[in-house]
Amino acid sequence: MSSEKFILDGIFYFFILIVHFISLFVLNKDEFSPRRLYPGAFKLIMAQTKAYLFDFDGTLVDTMSGFADIAARVIHQFNPEISFDKARERYLETSGNPFFQQLEIITPGDPNNKEKARIFEETKIEGFFNSYFTTEVKETINMLRAQGCIAGIASNNFQELIDRFVAEEKLDFDIILGFREGFEKGPAHFDFVREKFNLEKEEITFVGDSLKDAEKAFDYGLNFVGICGTFKRSDFLKIRDDIVTIENIKELLYI
Repeated sequence: MSSEKFILDGIFYFFILIVHFISLFVLNKDEFSPRRLYPGAFKLIMAQTKAYLFDFDGTLVDTMSGFADIAARVIHQFNPEISFDKARERYLETSGNPFFQQLEIITPGDPNNKEKARIFEETKIEGFFNSYFTTEVKETINMLRAQGCIAGIASNNFQELIDRFVAEEKLDFDIILGFREGFEKGPAHFDFVREKFNLEKEEITFVGDSLKDAEKAFDYGLNFVGICGTFKRSDFLKIRDDIVTIENIKELLYI
């Protein structure tokens, strides 16, 4: 009996060891776990955060690939000297800004920029409303709010589009901010949130998928967590070498 028990105990502990290694090398790989990448930075962010402000496209909803294709077609149509692939690349590089501002970076001073922006905004609407919040997004937002955190949206989509999308998806946020003239994602949105909820800068964490999102957050003085997808972690590291990134929004709950 003792030898049998020894064998069974050995099998049991071997199983535990296997599970441990799986957790280390699969569930908690460096590229998937912000705690292992920069545990101090991540814990500091989470300890201070009272409000999570989320970018929309590419962060809460998987729209960026489709939008990049539309933008590339429009830019190439008006500027055939810019290839579709190059136009798409430049769109993604400058994402985080309203499209009309992106155009002034990609094709500065082009008299057709206003028309390009109009075509883009009209064309993207169908794909916009064919998108949806994933289960992971819904669970994360609901859990953060259940924990007493403020959860909001800061987007450069027009306000009426964001309001309609969120209403149709039936997901509750504490605040939803879209674009209108003179009021866009960045300092204007950040100021509004701070004033409405009486928050200090360090009490807000902005979560976004673009390098511009990171720059806007850091320039203003907010915490920032980058969601990899549109850009890789190596791209975010060009902004700051201690930047915190995640692969899935649910990692915000793993602290």
